[in-house]
Amino acid sequence: MAARLTRAKRKIADAHIPFRVPPQEQLPERLESVLTVIYLLFSSGHTATVGDVLFRTDLLDRALALAELLHELLPEELHATALLALVLLTDARREARLGARGELILLEDQDRDRWDREMIDRGRALVREALESGCHGRFALMAAIAAVHAEAPTWELTDWAEILGLYDLLARAWPSPIVLLNRAVARGLAEGPEIGLEALDALSEEPTLATYSYLASARAEMLRRMGRLAESREAFTEALMLTANGVERTFLEGRIAATMR
Repeated sequence: MAARLTRAKRKIADAHIPFRVPPQEQLPERLESVLTVIYLLFSSGHTATVGDVLFRTDLLDRALALAELLHELLPEELHATALLALVLLTDARREARLGARGELILLEDQDRDRWDREMIDRGRALVREALESGCHGRFALMAAIAAVHAEAPTWELTDWAEILGLYDLLARAWPSPIVLLNRAVARGLAEGPEIGLEALDALSEEPTLATYSYLASARAEMLRRMGRLAESREAFTEALMLTANGVERTFLEGRIAATMR
């Protein structure tokens, strides 16, 4: 990434491209790119691809600051409002994602008292503002999903039917393989692991997911819930082979060990 930035800076300097704020009429067409970059920055910080830390605090804080700044500069842009809501609602769970020994804690096992309720309240208000004003883009729908999680007092009381319905809308607005994967997981939690596994297996031929560890780990979890431990262990092992994050690897190794007991 550093090399790419260096090349980009050199290209800009060599071409004598001036730095200036685009005129007002060009902002809408450029906004989508800015929103996407901030979202990718946040996603990269939320779960580090490699290394021995689960998340990158520097990237998370930078993404939040940029989302705040964009919302401040363009308060009428509902997609910017929705993105800030998504970042707030998701990052509110940051401290609960790790245990006392630095181990990964899944959403269903997190201590919800450790969630940042101030961030959640603000994120809920922002996503409500975006949705009620007619914004139903990908960031608004993802923020709505995060809000449903935030509103559930426990994992068991999560409204999975509502989450699945929101994923149906998101899949139409932004039909990416990752969205379809998350929708398949939601189906499994709303309608049963057998249906979830069937939905996940339907994505096995998707090239984008061929080396995506979360597809294998999602299959492993569904199989584990069904009591098919040998197959679950095999899927967890596949996920481990595709994972370079140390915290996630330790978690997967624990899951594999648990299927042997």
